[in-house]
Amino acid sequence: MIDFRKLFASFTGMKAGIIGDVMLDTYMWGRVERISPEAPVPVVSLNKKEYRIGGAGNVALNCQSLGAAVSILSVTGNDTDGLLLKELFESNNIDTSFLVQSNQRRTTSKTRIISRNQQMMRLDDEITTNLEAEDEKLLLDQVQKYIESEDPDIIIFEDYNKGVLTESLIQEVTKLCRKAGVLTAVDPKRKNFFAYRNTDIFKPNLKEVKEALNLIAEGISQPMLEEIHADLKQQLDHRISFITLSEKGVFYQLDQQTAIVPSHLRNIADVSGAGDTVIAVAALVYAATKNVHLMAEVANIAGGLVCEVVGTASISKEQLLHECELLLS
Repeated sequence: MIDFRKLFASFTGMKAGIIGDVMLDTYMWGRVERISPEAPVPVVSLNKKEYRIGGAGNVALNCQSLGAAVSILSVTGNDTDGLLLKELFESNNIDTSFLVQSNQRRTTSKTRIISRNQQMMRLDDEITTNLEAEDEKLLLDQVQKYIESEDPDIIIFEDYNKGVLTESLIQEVTKLCRKAGVLTAVDPKRKNFFAYRNTDIFKPNLKEVKEALNLIAEGISQPMLEEIHADLKQQLDHRISFITLSEKGVFYQLDQQTAIVPSHLRNIADVSGAGDTVIAVAALVYAATKNVHLMAEVANIAGGLVCEVVGTASISKEQLLHECELLLS
C-alpha cells in the first residue's frame, strides 16, 4: 500500500524547473451604475485591483505549493509588468535567478474587468512572435546554468503559444536534460505540438490531440486512445502519453502499461488552470516514484479539486493528501 504521507513529504526535497510563457494576470473589480456619455459602453467604477501569476507561472505555483524548490525559466519584458511578475514569483518563494528580461519584448499581460461577478472585458498586451535569436541564446544559457548548478529532478515545458518556446529551444533544452539525466514533462499547444521529441511525459488534452492528428472520431474508448498513443509515439518517440479527458478522467500509456483513470464526482465551478495543476502534480509524483499509474491517479484527483474553485488556483497540499488517502488507500 502507498504511504501517501511519505510520498508528499518527499516533494520537499525535489527541484523543478518550469520553462515556458509566463504572464501577469490583472483583475479589476468594480460596479456599473451608468453608461458613458462618450460612447454606448458601461462606466466601471473600480474598487479593487489584484495581480496574479499566470501562464507557465501557474505550474510553478502548483509545484511550489506541493513543497518543491521551483525555478522559473522564461523571458519577460524589461518593463513594469515584468518587475511586478518577478516580485510576485519571489513573494511566492519561486526562484527568479534564471529569468531573462528582454528589451525586445513586452511582458504578456491579461487584464480582466469584472462587475457583478461577470467579466465585461479582457485586455491582452503581448508579443506572440518567436524569441529573437539573442534572447533565445540567453534563455538557453540560463537553462544550462540551472541544470549544472541545481541538478533538478524534472523540467516542465508549459507552452501557451506566446513565442518563448521555439522549436530550436525545445530541442536544445531536451538534449541538455537527456544528457544530464533530468526528466522532462510537456504541456503542449498546437504550434509546437510535434517539436517535443524524446521527452518523458507528454500531456495534451484530448481536443489538442485530435486537432494535431486530424481525428474526427467521437466518444472515448481505450482502444482509440491506445491507437492515439501509437501515432504520437511514432512521431515523438516520447516515453509516456498522458492525455486528460475532461470530465471522463485521464488516460496514460507507458510501453504496454495503459489505463483510463475515471474522474471522481466533483462540483465543477471553473476548469481554468486545471491543466496546469495536472502537469505539476503528475511531474512531481512521477519524478518521486517512477510509478505511472500512481502519477495518473494523483494528478486526476488534483485536477478535479482545483475545478471546484472559481478562477485559477494552485493545489492545496494538505487537501490533496487527504483526498488521496480517502480515495486511493
